[in-house]
Amino acid sequence: MTANTKTDIPVAAVSSLAILAISLLLQHEFSLKHSLLFLTGTGLGITLLHALFGFTGGWRQFIRDRNSQGVRAQILLLALTSIIFFPVIAGVIPGVGGNAAMGPVGTSVLAGAFLFGIGMQLGGGCGSGTLFTVGWGHIDMLITLTFFIIGATLGAAHLPWWMSLPALGKISIITEMGWMNGLLTQLIVLLALYLLVRFIDLRKNTQLVSLRDPDHRGFIERLVTGPWPLSWGIAGLLLFNLLTLLLAGYPWSITFAFGLWGTKIWSALGGDISSWQYWANYYPAKALNASVLKDITSIMDFGIILGAALAAALAGKFAPQATINKKRLLTAIVGGLLLGYGARLAYGCNIGAMLGGISSGSLHGWLWLIAAFCGSMLAIRIKIWIGVDTPPGDIKQ
Repeated sequence: MTANTKTDIPVAAVSSLAILAISLLLQHEFSLKHSLLFLTGTGLGITLLHALFGFTGGWRQFIRDRNSQGVRAQILLLALTSIIFFPVIAGVIPGVGGNAAMGPVGTSVLAGAFLFGIGMQLGGGCGSGTLFTVGWGHIDMLITLTFFIIGATLGAAHLPWWMSLPALGKISIITEMGWMNGLLTQLIVLLALYLLVRFIDLRKNTQLVSLRDPDHRGFIERLVTGPWPLSWGIAGLLLFNLLTLLLAGYPWSITFAFGLWGTKIWSALGGDISSWQYWANYYPAKALNASVLKDITSIMDFGIILGAALAAALAGKFAPQATINKKRLLTAIVGGLLLGYGARLAYGCNIGAMLGGISSGSLHGWLWLIAAFCGSMLAIRIKIWIGVDTPPGDIKQ
């Protein structure tokens, strides 16, 4: 494999200076923890860009072409993160602890995740995917992010009504089964899922696409300039998610910040948010009335964007040329709205609800996975129907 390592020096310099300046500002104005979490977000952005670890693309490849490479990487990430998170959250390691990413098992999560699954395929990215591709310099994803924020703001305004619909409440596998039994059960389910997608892949394709690749460049060169194999991506996301849990006290999340930004902008423009019950709750109210730089999710999101920009510059592939036609503009707008609205209803996106929820023992994470995958299957057929995606041989129109 030959990689383009012609570094975009101006972008790399600006990104590095911005990362340094913001980390120092956060340490001075708030705390060392804020600075470290921002840098953790930067590490996540570098990992996502160099490994091109996208949930949307992995699902699309599997649904369309039965290529399970991306899905297998996600299952391994879920398994490894669960192995580390379950004992930490159960509090069995002396001096180490954290909180689970809990959400209710109910109508709101079911509907929200289904809408999110549609949105991630139409918009071209999930929560993490949208951020790192914006950092990469994709203009169409900036449109998706803009409407992602609008959708999350609307979702926050409507959430109380959705929460009034039938639900079983929050269910913790760790609490119900014990951390060891819960972990073993979850690993068995993940193993079965891994074997299933592997079987489906081999039925359609001659061989599996490896999570590793034959690039034999030096470790340091590849670490800095990329590209990384998905196995490196799994390791990086696992490490930085663990750092997030230890520093912030809860798993990595993304989309709370989008609703916060949108609500702050709407309020600054004179919009009335006094009747929005969501922002009257303790944590949202506290975040709304403070600087956005004090919000951990926000600063980690900023870190992801800047980390991805730095990684893209080091790889010599910042701001790839792209044309935006009317259909792509429409899917970016509609997809972004569904992403934001669905994420708020579902208590998170593929990161906060699925990865964070499943790996910390919240049953709503599994409900999210099933509903969002169904939404993605529908969205891929919609994209084929409207002509923004080409039909694979095994999908009938």
